[in-house]
Amino acid sequence: MWIGQKTIMSIALMCALLAVSVACSKHPSDDTIAQDVQKKVAEDPVTSDSDVKVAAKDGKVTLSGTAKSQAAQQKAEDIARAEPGATGVDDQMSLQPESGAAESTAAPEPAPAPAPAPPPKPKPRPVIVPTGTSLTIKVEQALSSKNNKDGDTFLGDLAQPVSVDGKTVIPAGSTVTGTVVTAKAKGKIKGEGQLAIALTSVTIHGVNHSIHTGVLDSTVKGKGKRTAATTAGGAAGGALIGGLAGGGKGAGIGALVGAGAGLVGGAFTGNKQIEIPAESALTFVLSEPLTLPPPAE
Repeated sequence: MWIGQKTIMSIALMCALLAVSVACSKHPSDDTIAQDVQKKVAEDPVTSDSDVKVAAKDGKVTLSGTAKSQAAQQKAEDIARAEPGATGVDDQMSLQPESGAAESTAAPEPAPAPAPAPPPKPKPRPVIVPTGTSLTIKVEQALSSKNNKDGDTFLGDLAQPVSVDGKTVIPAGSTVTGTVVTAKAKGKIKGEGQLAIALTSVTIHGVNHSIHTGVLDSTVKGKGKRTAATTAGGAAGGALIGGLAGGGKGAGIGALVGAGAGLVGGAFTGNKQIEIPAESALTFVLSEPLTLPPPAE
């Protein structure tokens, strides 16, 4: 009876061992688990775009690589946990940066087109004082056919402003420089006295400008008090008309007529010589145009 019980116990033990052996033989290997999870992740539409790598050891599944989104990461974990034979999941995945989406949504707006540049201002044009313009001056010193010689210079001030197109271009008071073209004293018995003068420059706002004017030329001939005076001022010159009497100083005041414009207070005096007192007003006429720089804005 005792022997039979031992036999039964041995048989039962052998059956149990056999059952355990059969159960162990049906447990999937780590390679099988990893391959199966990898396949399911690749086929699932949520995780198929992610770069997931699967490994398994002792039934524990390790997920690495990058998931496209948090939803894909979570789905991969769920697939690994549901895998038969898996004893755990170690998620080492990282999320892919959403650079493309960020760039597309936060793309900078194109810069506005620059405003067109304003057209350049036209360059100011020089001022042209035309030929035939009258310059009335007051001489600073006396001039005479007796005391002056050819080439002497004299100074004066512009008595009246000169305008072009209604704008003053040479203000009154501007300094002018002239030259004695010819000075010849009259002889006591015969011969003639001659005095010819012209302007050579004008100073405007501190800048000197060369000018060309007609020559004012006066000649005294003959004896006694009967005299005549004329001038040839060139193409743009005027004429000195009047008696230059041989009497006392200041007698016989002449008048200058330049291009039809009368001289204001012009005075030549006779005393057998041709004399122009200081402060006399004389009118000269430009024989060539005067070019001035554009006015300052």
